[in-house]
Amino acid sequence: MSTAVKESRSDKLFLLCNYIYLTLALVIVLYPLLYIISASISDPKYVASGEMWLLPKGITFEGYARVFENTNIWIGYKNTIIYTVVGTIVNLIVTLPAAYALSRSDFVGRGFFMAMFMVTMFFGGGLVPSYLLVKDLGMVNSMWALILPGAASIWNIIVCRTFFQSTIPKELQEAAHIDGCTNTRLFIKIVLPLSMPIIAVMALFYGVGHWNSYFSAMIYLNDSSKYPLQLFLRQILVLQEMAAQGGGAIDTSSATAMNTKAEIAALVKYAVIIVATLPVIAVYPFLQRYFVQGVMIGSVKG
Repeated sequence: MSTAVKESRSDKLFLLCNYIYLTLALVIVLYPLLYIISASISDPKYVASGEMWLLPKGITFEGYARVFENTNIWIGYKNTIIYTVVGTIVNLIVTLPAAYALSRSDFVGRGFFMAMFMVTMFFGGGLVPSYLLVKDLGMVNSMWALILPGAASIWNIIVCRTFFQSTIPKELQEAAHIDGCTNTRLFIKIVLPLSMPIIAVMALFYGVGHWNSYFSAMIYLNDSSKYPLQLFLRQILVLQEMAAQGGGAIDTSSATAMNTKAEIAALVKYAVIIVATLPVIAVYPFLQRYFVQGVMIGSVKG
């Protein structure tokens, strides 16, 4: 005998509205990504005329060839991977212990330290004082100028603190202490293994931030061999745009050549977007399960 609950007319209407809403949301999110991918391998004249609006037309990989023929791209990839990995590890080393300490009700001065942390969310030193401080510390033109000033995000510390408060029971800590476990061993051996969702979320937040960061590199790095990928991509884009703009007297042949350069510049622009974002998109599916779980626990309860 069937035990399925019969859906009422209002239930079916509600379900239909949900499907329509989710379909529209999927199209809104997915279309720009598909358009950029198609535009990066399409003949630029079809993109400029609007004939290419979803699927690629006149397939060409010239944009990618022009991007990857620049040897600096590989230097940028290497530097960005190093900055992202080292920076994310430093971020986690600073954020997780700080958040766990603030989550402990027996931590003396917890309210004071939390208030001091909150002040930095509303007031900053500014660009010039920050640069002078980094310079006085001898970190200009080094990797640490990109990593240490942003070693901890107060917002992320608050999210992690909420996760620890809502997930790690106080009874577990008391039982560990009765068995002779120190605070350090409790944090490393018990708390961290139970906190993989929030660790994955923080790693993704910090990792994406480091991967997309370019402003700090513009300010603090002087040696081009230390530039991250985003700076090299920006240089390629600017050079292509300048070549497309050209200058001097305009005759028919010059106008045709400038139009071709403008089309190539547009093609390179789309290829640059894909080259810069593809590694992050490739990593995200492996962290998605932890990401959803960690964000919901860290943000809803508090």
